[in-house]
Amino acid sequence: MEKLAKLKKDYEKLQNKHKLPDFNRLNEEFEIEKLQERETDFLLRNIRRAMVEKIAVVLRFLEVIVNPTEGSAPLYIFSVMKNISSDTKKIVEKVYGTLTAMELNALALDIQYDEKKEVVFINEISKEWSNVKKHLIEITEKLEVVWSHEKSHDGYFG
Repeated sequence: MEKLAKLKKDYEKLQNKHKLPDFNRLNEEFEIEKLQERETDFLLRNIRRAMVEKIAVVLRFLEVIVNPTEGSAPLYIFSVMKNISSDTKKIVEKVYGTLTAMELNALALDIQYDEKKEVVFINEISKEWSNVKKHLIEITEKLEVVWSHEKSHDGYFG
């Protein structure tokens, strides 16, 4: 049996048992098809971890925006941050807080496996993600506008 087809079949059993989101939707948002390469008795845990990988990537980027002096922030961040609106900063902070809570909840599940809590996490995050995604699109669009403005005025080198 093809690995992806097996993954979909295994997921479908769990989906029917736990009323989980559609496989294609989760795959589109969190690339869960990469799990086809893993043989596991804990598919829900692995799906949650795939979801958290994406959350972590976005969270690390937002950390650079929230606190660019920590770590090695790319130079363009400093230029963008000095010209970004306070409303956009508030949106960044809100999304940052939401994603931090998600990551902390996932950490608790890594410490002690609980199938029911895995299901709750997957369902809640998949619902919440659409809202987070809207804000992320808004944030990136605003950052692009600020960066384009800075570039066009040669402001990023001085």
